[in-house]
Amino acid sequence: MDNINELDKAYITMPEGFKANGISADLKGNNALDVALIVSDVPCSVAGTYTSNLVKGHSLVRSIDVINKGNKIRGIIVNSKNANACVGQKGYDDACTIASSVSELLGCSGDEILTASTGVIGTRLPVDKIKAVLPQLVNSLSTEEQAAHNAELAMMTTDTVPKEVSAKVTLHDGRQITISGMAKGSGMIHPNLATMIGVFTTDADIDSQVLDKLIHSAVAHTFNRVSVDGDTSVCDMVIIMANGKSGIKIEENSEDYSIFDEAFTSLSNDIAQMIASDGEGATKFIEIEVFGAKDANDAKLIVTSVARSPLCKTAFFGMDANCGRIITAVGYSGATFDPDKVDLELSGLPVYKDGCAIDFDEDVAHELLTKHDINVKITLHEGDAYDRMYTCDFSYDYVKINGSYRS
Repeated sequence: MDNINELDKAYITMPEGFKANGISADLKGNNALDVALIVSDVPCSVAGTYTSNLVKGHSLVRSIDVINKGNKIRGIIVNSKNANACVGQKGYDDACTIASSVSELLGCSGDEILTASTGVIGTRLPVDKIKAVLPQLVNSLSTEEQAAHNAELAMMTTDTVPKEVSAKVTLHDGRQITISGMAKGSGMIHPNLATMIGVFTTDADIDSQVLDKLIHSAVAHTFNRVSVDGDTSVCDMVIIMANGKSGIKIEENSEDYSIFDEAFTSLSNDIAQMIASDGEGATKFIEIEVFGAKDANDAKLIVTSVARSPLCKTAFFGMDANCGRIITAVGYSGATFDPDKVDLELSGLPVYKDGCAIDFDEDVAHELLTKHDINVKITLHEGDAYDRMYTCDFSYDYVKINGSYRS
């Protein structure tokens, strides 16, 4: 779309009026960055989406409570290494304590600071360590690119690469606003939402109720179409903060609303692909597409089933064009279809037609599966519904990472 100019440089403070930084509170050890803070100069409208897991981390529950009050906020503090989950009321109290400590330094209310945590579940948050570095963190807040990257690095756990996006968006009258986003996420990822924390900022002026519709629209087929390992975490959230510093108001059902929606969804999709590509131990990025399903629910059931199948994921790691594993996952997905009409292609190579495996060149298939990006196209010939899921392979390293995660 001509209105969207995704930028080569991307960082969370590109929209006007936002500052950020990351610091080490010695949660990870080795002076690694582990506490991030993103703050607006002025109060922001905010909206979020959250994990569907009934068990939720205490930092997340507190943020949900704050957002549900409908008040404007100033920023969010995120710590890694410790999920602040499953420790009872003291976990919620600890999140409140950290938010209050940040707010005192910024000169605002505790209810203007959101909290997020990610890492090991079941261990109390080291509040004293975090509080000790907050004055330095607040004093070092900056609009500079490196400070923004520090905030991203501080959120990361088993991630191997940062995940940051930015775009200049031209509205109907030629004026521009900026949207930026950053996220962490590598494992324990499956819809709806997964061990991911995503933060978006924009200098557009958008009411919270309108932001809520925008974020649910953007997340639906981007973040909620990522599966790394089939596990849905307890700390996941994606939020967007809009501070209005551009002076440009975006109203619901306007032309600018549609432009913003498309830009926000595009950036969300970019990060969703980054998360799948950076899955724990991953060597492949896999896009699974279903065409011709009877309805949207059947399409979703099938892409989800294939994406979370350990046998499919290990076959991709082994570069084995084992169409039987894929068809089996389609069959047990719960979707309704005629097995005798199913077609399947692997990165454009037909391997299954009219419900039957067909002869194909194994050398060509192997060559296609050696590539980092793999496409699985499943065609049902039952209707017009389409869906897709982003996932990755299962390698030996996935077991190594998760076999010793707490250490």
